[in-house]
Amino acid sequence: MFKKASVVILSAALSLSVLLTSVHPAVAAKSKTELLISAAASLKDSLEEIEKAYEKQHPDIDLTFNFGSSGTLQKQIEQGAPADLFFSAGKKQMDALIDQKLISESATLLGNELVMVVPSNSTKKFTTVKELTDKDIKKIAIGQPESVPAGQYAKETLTTRKVWDAIADKLVYAKDVRQVLTYVETGNVDAGFVYRTDALTSKKAKVAIRIIPGVHKAIVYPAGIVKDTEHSKEAKAFYTYLQSKEADAVFLKYGFKLPA
Repeated sequence: MFKKASVVILSAALSLSVLLTSVHPAVAAKSKTELLISAAASLKDSLEEIEKAYEKQHPDIDLTFNFGSSGTLQKQIEQGAPADLFFSAGKKQMDALIDQKLISESATLLGNELVMVVPSNSTKKFTTVKELTDKDIKKIAIGQPESVPAGQYAKETLTTRKVWDAIADKLVYAKDVRQVLTYVETGNVDAGFVYRTDALTSKKAKVAIRIIPGVHKAIVYPAGIVKDTEHSKEAKAFYTYLQSKEADAVFLKYGFKLPA
């Protein structure tokens, strides 16, 4: 009888423990703070490496990334979409949010270089973007200039070189710089404009021309803390980490430049 009662008491205790754990997860483990970072698509590889290192050092933090074109991410934040940090591939998009007082603190963290890429098996040789007007060049991919900074820089380059109007019918517009790269890799276009860092990640595309900086606006990557973040302390800590030597080493590894 005593043995049977003990079994009943033990069973009840175990049931209570399971109930407490299901109702209050914190009983089983301390909950993590999720930080949502809206970041330019060209930062994907470097930030995913930084994510692993940072979460290892900060086990209470769960980094979640929303990658896309800087213009699209800007609009999302303007419309109230949740975000703790914004890491843009263009100054224009960050400035727009600062002007609307949606960013509490920001700094320029990186630079990059615009390049024209072609499929790795392409036999076409280029010495200037003016050769894009040749009849054998049928399709050229760029990001939407209104929302994709790399597309904006590409348009500025082609306009400066006075070929924009001549190749207008050949242009294929992409939602972000990584889609441009995919179009080139799959051979759906003859050439495309991406960042040097994107080209470095690809085995199916190669750099045909490096664009000199003087023909387009400076390529800068500002990062900022979103004013409405509910995790200001944690957001500030990660924002600071992005400016550390440890993070710099990762960005340099992926081909980014540090500001002078």
